[in-house]
Amino acid sequence: MEKEKMLSGQLYDPSDEELSALRIKARKLARRYNSTDEDNWKTLNEILKELVPNRGEGTFFQAPVYFDYGCFTTFGKNCGANFNFTVLDCAPIKIGDNVLFGPNCTLAAPMHPLCPKERNVRTRENGELYNLEYAKPITIGSDCWLASNVTVCGGVTIGEGCVIGAGSVVTRDIPPYSLAAGNPCRVIRQITEEDLMETR
Repeated sequence: MEKEKMLSGQLYDPSDEELSALRIKARKLARRYNSTDEDNWKTLNEILKELVPNRGEGTFFQAPVYFDYGCFTTFGKNCGANFNFTVLDCAPIKIGDNVLFGPNCTLAAPMHPLCPKERNVRTRENGELYNLEYAKPITIGSDCWLASNVTVCGGVTIGEGCVIGAGSVVTRDIPPYSLAAGNPCRVIRQITEEDLMETR
């Protein structure tokens, strides 16, 4: 029940038993992945099959990686991420083909209520503490490159063919084939055929 609420963007209790078990599984798998030598391709691929089951052919990550769940993120083919890729997939995260992430990129779907009375820690009748949160999905189109230290917030769609500059915090949608950067991230200009380097 809490999982369904989480994935549909409703307030939910992250301390739910099913969700807690899924997070623990993902974090154990990530720790195994992060401690496996990078030339041990067979073991790394076996771990990724379990950690990120919805992963297209040729998609690989440079350890260390961190996932909240892993199973709620979908990658297309030939994607890659550099060191410290963090994915908080409390809502569905969908990534197209040929998407590249620089080091220290974060996809952060979780949201917290604006009103303190909804956000603050609560106490159950048995004395256990808990809180409520919600999440918004993230979509990144094919052929994008997110440079170092980019954070993508929940509810954002980045169109295909975009380049997001280093250090950007993406809080709103970015249209296809945009060069965008900043905090908050803004479109600088469109990417065109004139940007091709091989024809110069």
